[in-house]
Amino acid sequence: MPIKKLLIANRGEIALRIHRACHEMGIKTVAVHSTADADAMHVRLADETVCIGPPAATDSYLNIPNIISAAEVVHADAIHPGYGFLSENAQFAEIVELHNIVWVGPKPEHIRTMGDKIEAKRTAAKLGLPLVPGSPGPLESIAEAQAMAREIGYPVLIKAASGGGGRGMKVVPSEDQLESLMSQAASEARAAFGDDTVYMEKYLSDPRHIEFQVFGDGEGNAIHLGERDCSLQRRHQKVLEEAPSPVITPEERERMGEIVRNAMAEMGYRGAGTIEFLYENGEFYFIEMNTRLQVEHPVTEMISGIDLVREQIRVAQGDGLSCKQEDIRLHGHAIECRINAEDPQTFAPSPGLVKNYVAPGGMHVRVDSGLYTGYRVPPYYDSMIGKLIVYGTTRERCIMRLRRALEEFVVEGMKTTVPLHQAIVRDPEFLAGDYTIKWLERWLESEDRQASGEQPPRA
Repeated sequence: MPIKKLLIANRGEIALRIHRACHEMGIKTVAVHSTADADAMHVRLADETVCIGPPAATDSYLNIPNIISAAEVVHADAIHPGYGFLSENAQFAEIVELHNIVWVGPKPEHIRTMGDKIEAKRTAAKLGLPLVPGSPGPLESIAEAQAMAREIGYPVLIKAASGGGGRGMKVVPSEDQLESLMSQAASEARAAFGDDTVYMEKYLSDPRHIEFQVFGDGEGNAIHLGERDCSLQRRHQKVLEEAPSPVITPEERERMGEIVRNAMAEMGYRGAGTIEFLYENGEFYFIEMNTRLQVEHPVTEMISGIDLVREQIRVAQGDGLSCKQEDIRLHGHAIECRINAEDPQTFAPSPGLVKNYVAPGGMHVRVDSGLYTGYRVPPYYDSMIGKLIVYGTTRERCIMRLRRALEEFVVEGMKTTVPLHQAIVRDPEFLAGDYTIKWLERWLESEDRQASGEQPPRA
């Protein structure tokens, strides 16, 4: 049944992104917002608005009763969760569907399965996805952990089963540190997620982070849209993403693409998803699946020409996928820079009043942001204030266009990470595509030493 009115259960640039896709499809939008977001751009543009609580996310964007009440008051046909907040909350998805509201997302059971890291690994193994060597389930004792570590070899990684973002994660270099670090990981996991369950994986020394965009119709049909390279990270948080990866060959792309597509078809997966891998020495190792739209989805849109939000809505309202795998053609190269309201050197948050805002433009330059001159960035939420996405027919042309666009990007009134990106896209190793998930932190340390006059360490 066609969706006529959709409630956007999110904020910021992703809420604006969803609003735009809806209006292009003739769908009316409802913006829910906290009191801190009353002047947000997506709130200004939406057809209807509902305030759902005070600034704290727990009282507004994570308040399920308030969101459901808002949807019922405005008679919304559907709810799109965006990413973050409640987007991977299986209980929320179930509640939405119990209220006869269309959930624009995967089936609740798939969200629950992939949200549990241990169950996700078991499911991935059944679906034929390559895994990092490690424990088949949760670690029940230190003795079990010691035996497993000896089997797969040190260093090993202890990870929270319900975790993410690096919390509840510890690298164990040797057996004499295993018990202590395992206890620390469990304590962190309990504090962050209310669950102290941990498991073990072989620690890969210097891999890349490669993820595949997948899409299913829930009826056994699925496609993939190639990979994204998300290796430029700081403290397990992505900073810059590009598609395709500079190091993945067409043969690897086709092979892994078929593996993930077949896995999603067998699973009966519905909607957008991302299967994430570590990649080292020509091998892929499954780490997790995100059952939602990704922050970096625009780079895939740029090289595929497919509107992923539109595709989500199509699938949710029962229209199925708009194309088959053989119809998909990936062209050129795209890079996304996450622009945060942060000090580019210390990374301390820098919210405040936007005194002047000028977004870059020109051919194949896209800015996803809710900023405008006079808007006050609230201090209560994630510091990302926009995304700069640039396309080029080749990686080299894409980088040159990105340099130009970064030079044009103006946000006055607060510090942003624009200068950080300007430096990254001029680094010779980045230009060569020669980086891993550890590269950025090493690079930042080197930049700090250079700024202080210290000599960088010898290799």
